[in-house]
Amino acid sequence: MKKILITIVFAVFTFFKSFADEGMWLPLLLGQQVYNEMVKKGLKLTNDQLYNINKPSLKDAILIFGGGCTGEIVSSKGLIFTNHHCGYGAIASASTMDHNYLQDGFYAKNMGEEIPTTLSVQFLLRIDDVTKEVLDALKGLEGSERVQKQGEVLKAINERMSDADKNIETRVSALFKGNQFLAFVYQRYTDIRLVGAPPESVGKFGGDTDNWEWPRHTGDFSIFRVYTSPDGQPAEYNANNIPLKPKWFLPVSIRPLKDGDYSMIWGYPGSTNRYESSYGIKLATDINNPTLVKLRDVRLKYMFDEMKKDPAIKLQLSPSFASIANYWKFYDGETKQLLKYDIFGQKKAFEDKFNVWAKNKPEYASLFDDWGKAYDAWRPYAKHRQYINEGIFGSPLMVFAVSLIQVEKALVTPGSSADAIKKAVAAANKQRTSFLESENKVSDEKIVATITRMYYEDVDKDQQPVGFYSTLKNNFGPLDDDATYKKYAANIFNNTIVFDDDKWKAFVENPDANVLQADPAFTHANAFYVNYVSKYAPKYSQFTADNGEFGRIYLKGIMEMDPVKAKKMYPDATFTMRVSYGNVKSYRPRDAVFYDYVTTSKGILEKYKPGDYEFDLPARQIELLKKKDFGQYIDPTRKDLVIGFITTNDITGGNSGSPVINGRGELIGLAFDGNYEALSHKLAFDKDLNRTICVDIRYVLWCIDKLGGADNIIKELKLMK
Repeated sequence: MKKILITIVFAVFTFFKSFADEGMWLPLLLGQQVYNEMVKKGLKLTNDQLYNINKPSLKDAILIFGGGCTGEIVSSKGLIFTNHHCGYGAIASASTMDHNYLQDGFYAKNMGEEIPTTLSVQFLLRIDDVTKEVLDALKGLEGSERVQKQGEVLKAINERMSDADKNIETRVSALFKGNQFLAFVYQRYTDIRLVGAPPESVGKFGGDTDNWEWPRHTGDFSIFRVYTSPDGQPAEYNANNIPLKPKWFLPVSIRPLKDGDYSMIWGYPGSTNRYESSYGIKLATDINNPTLVKLRDVRLKYMFDEMKKDPAIKLQLSPSFASIANYWKFYDGETKQLLKYDIFGQKKAFEDKFNVWAKNKPEYASLFDDWGKAYDAWRPYAKHRQYINEGIFGSPLMVFAVSLIQVEKALVTPGSSADAIKKAVAAANKQRTSFLESENKVSDEKIVATITRMYYEDVDKDQQPVGFYSTLKNNFGPLDDDATYKKYAANIFNNTIVFDDDKWKAFVENPDANVLQADPAFTHANAFYVNYVSKYAPKYSQFTADNGEFGRIYLKGIMEMDPVKAKKMYPDATFTMRVSYGNVKSYRPRDAVFYDYVTTSKGILEKYKPGDYEFDLPARQIELLKKKDFGQYIDPTRKDLVIGFITTNDITGGNSGSPVINGRGELIGLAFDGNYEALSHKLAFDKDLNRTICVDIRYVLWCIDKLGGADNIIKELKLMK
C-alpha cells in the first residue's frame, strides 16, 4: 500500500484555539502530539492499533450506517450497534399494525428471525492525500470557474479510485475550505438485517421534551447485522449469505464508570463550520435560523395533532416528524447560544486583527470588503430561500408535485421521444406510490394553507411569483383572512389528480401537458419553484461560490499570518471518519446547578408517566426496575442501573450511533445527543459546557437481556467485567 503523503500543516491561533477536548481529528493525522495528549488522558492503545491500512485496527470496526449515522461492529459475526433513531426507518418499515416492532420492540432469538432491510453500510478501507493533484488542476482559477473545475477534478478522481465490481466507492473530501483534499475509499455492504430494537417508548423516552437536554434517560439503540456472500464479499440479500467476519470488533465493558474516565468517540460527524466569518454568524442568527425554526414549528404542530389521534398515523408520520423536530430544536438552541456568548463579536475581533496584518498584502487587503459585498448582495433573498426549502416544499404534496416538472418537460419539449415521455411518467407513477404511503392529507393541507399565508406576509412582495396572490385573492377571498387560505388549500387537495386514482390512471395512460398544467397542486408548486429557480437560485449559486472562495483565501492568510504558531489544526467535519477524545465529566451549567455525569433508573421512575406520549414505558420495565432486577449490569458503586452518561467529547450530527470507547478500546456507550447549553457547536465549540450525551452500554445490555429476553445476543458479545 503506498505511503500516504500529507502535504499541508495548518496553524492554530488564538482565534482557533484547540482546547483539550476540542477537535474532530482525522485518525491518520493524529500526529505524535495529539496521540500523546490522548495517552495522558488515559488511552492504552498504540497508534497502530487505532489506525492502520495494512493490518486490522480499531478503525475497521467503525462504519457508516445508512445515509447519515455511525455504527460499530461488536461481535465476530458482524453484529452492529447504532442508535434507535438511526435504525428508526428500517424498524418502521418492518412494522405493521399486527406486528408493530416500532411500538413493541423486536429481538431475533436466532439468525433465522433477523429481518432483511434496504439499508447499507460502508467500511473505510484507506485515505489517500490527493491535494497536489487537485490544486495543480486549479492553478489560476477563482470563483465559480474554480468551483466548476474542482467538481470535475474530484469526480474524475472518485471514478478512477472506485470499483463497482467490488462495491468500492471513493469520495474526495475538501478540507480546510478547499486547501486540502483527501480521498476516502470505502467498501459498501448491502445485506443488512434487523436484529433487535427496544420499544419506541424506551428508544425515544423523553421525546422532544428531553431532546438536546441533560439529564437524559433514553435507551437510544438498535441492533443490525452485516451479511456477505459465502466467500466473504459484499452481496445483495440472499438466504445463503453468511454473517460478516470482521477485521476488528469492539469488546464491551460492563465495568463501572468514574467521573474523569477517558473517553474516545469514533465516527462520521456530518458538518461543522468552525471557521465561519462574522458575516455568516450574523446571517444565521438574524435570518436563517429564526426562519427555519418558525416554519418547522408549523409543520410539527399539524403533524403532531394528527399523530396523537391514531396509532396508525403515528407509525406513518413518526420517521419524518422525528427528523424535522430534531433540528427544529437544534437551530433554536444554536441561535440562543451564539447570541449569549457573542460569537459574532469574537469572530469580528479576530477579523479586525487579520485586517491590520493584511493591510499591505494585495492578496488579502480587500478580502473582507469583498466578502461583505457578497453577503450584502445575497442577504435580501436569504429568507426567501428558507421559505422555499422549509415552507413551500415543507409540504410532502408539494415536494411530489414539483417532481412532476420532469414529466411536463418531457411532454412540452419539441422532439421528445415517446420513450422519454414513458420513462418520465413511469418514474412519477412509482414515486406517487411511495408518496401516498407516507402522506397524511389532513396535516399536509393545513401546512399548505398556513405556509401560503406566511409566505405572503414574510417574503418581500417584489420577490413573490407574479400574479399568484392577486389570482388567489380573486378566487378565494381577502389575503388577510385565514379562511381564504383554508379554502385555497382545500381546493388543491380535493381536486388534484394526485389523490384521485381514476384521474391519475387516465393521465398515466394518456399523458397530457394541459392536464398537468391545470392541476392545482402542480400549479401551486410550479409557481413558487419557477419563480425561485429562475430569479434567485442563480444569486445563491454566485453567493455560494464567492463565500467558498473568500473562506479558502481567509484560511490561507491565517496560515501566513503567524507561521511560528503553526502547530496543529483539525478540519471541519465533512462526514468523514474522525476521532475525538475527552473524559466522562460532570458539569455546572449555571449558578447553583450541578449535573452529575450519569443518570440511573431512579430518574426513569421519577419521569415515568403512564400513558404519556413521551414518558410512558412498558409495564414490565417498570416492574423490573422497581424490583431492582439489574443482574450483572448493576453499577456496584451506586447500587443502581446506570442509564446514560456524559463526556466532554467533540461531536456533531452524523456521530449518532458512534461508539464511546474507554482507554482499553472497549465499548462503554453509544453517543446520541449534545447538550442544550452548547448547541453552538457547529459554529463555535464551548470548552466549558460542551457535553456529549451517551446511552450507557450496561442499560443497552439490560434492555436486550432482562427486558427483551434475548440472551442469545448477549452471548455473542465479548464482555469485559
